[in-house]
Amino acid sequence: MTGQDLELQVRRLLESHWDEARGYCVPNPTTYPHLWLWDSCFHAIIWAHLGDDRALRELDATLAGQLPSGLVPHMRYGGRRADSWLGPLDNTSSLTQPPMFGHAAKVLSSRGFVPSAETLDRARRGLDWLWRTRRTDDGLIYVVHPWEAGNDHSPRWDDFGAPGRTPDNYSRPARTAWNKARVHDITFDSDGGAQWSTSFVACPAAFNAYVAFNLAELAELLGDQELADRAAQLSETIDNLLWDEEEQLWSDLPIVGGGSSARVPTSDGLMPALVTQDRAKALAALGQLDDPDRFGAPYGPANVARTHPSYDPQTYWRGPAWPPLNYLFWLAARRWELDGAAHTLADRSIDGALQSGWAEYWNPENGAGLGAAPQTWTGLVIALRDPSILAQGIGHASPNEGVIER
Repeated sequence: MTGQDLELQVRRLLESHWDEARGYCVPNPTTYPHLWLWDSCFHAIIWAHLGDDRALRELDATLAGQLPSGLVPHMRYGGRRADSWLGPLDNTSSLTQPPMFGHAAKVLSSRGFVPSAETLDRARRGLDWLWRTRRTDDGLIYVVHPWEAGNDHSPRWDDFGAPGRTPDNYSRPARTAWNKARVHDITFDSDGGAQWSTSFVACPAAFNAYVAFNLAELAELLGDQELADRAAQLSETIDNLLWDEEEQLWSDLPIVGGGSSARVPTSDGLMPALVTQDRAKALAALGQLDDPDRFGAPYGPANVARTHPSYDPQTYWRGPAWPPLNYLFWLAARRWELDGAAHTLADRSIDGALQSGWAEYWNPENGAGLGAAPQTWTGLVIALRDPSILAQGIGHASPNEGVIER
């Protein structure tokens, strides 16, 4: 398929899900009829790649539901409340999600779509909220529900008291019901934002990496030294507290609930390669993307190590390949000048998107589509064909560590 053909298909995908009145794409009109935080950040990146100024409208809409405290909700309801109770607010959820808006703002600006001062201020306040209100005494960022982490059925949450605590008895309906019930264990701030939980609090390696990454991206865009210092501090803390020498990955840290399942080898454990200053750690982790005994699969990285008992390539967050994760792995590979790995990842991701029918996620062994289809964030594969979308020198490693210079 030519680049032009791919671009045409991606444009059709986004336009078919665009809600003109609300100014954003619904990920899938039937399954996901609302706005989701990190979905819309990725939509904005795709629009920018397509040269379409709806990139700005999408990012504006993503941040428009921000609470007075600074929390950016993980959902804005599309005309009706969500089916589940997601907190006391009428128009948005009370939870958050991976804050990909710092990176999105930087990508948009690099492609000539400069966000407004108001949107950039919202992005900064969103990251500042995480820093001020969601840090442990050790300096890690915590989440209070699996939905905030983005990987809500991951094996890493198996021993947080959820039904399906082992690979042998995992049940998606039971886990979903457990997740819904956990919202009632959350305490909320005066503006409705989630604050703490009596049953689930964790410091995920990936979520911490996403925060550090977006701090660094927004810091460069704004020339903001405070954000840059926070990014560097968080990255160092991730390396010091979450690196798992045996798995050669970064693991999660349970705070309330949880236990050894936090060390299950999932591809989320590679995400700190986006921000670490430790080249050896980054290469050890990223080298597993193409290792068939770890995450390497024909249609892009499996989300769980293929030799682990939890691995199920057909089941939600138990093994399938995910387009947004592939995009972030690609950024990390480019950061460390692993051009061969980045090229392979791009090819396999595009093959997976096409084979799956632009599905939400897919079986990494055969490319069979899973979840909602078509799903807008799968259009991210268009970015993997255009290195110009990558802001040079992502993160803040030094030039002599082999990273691409800005």
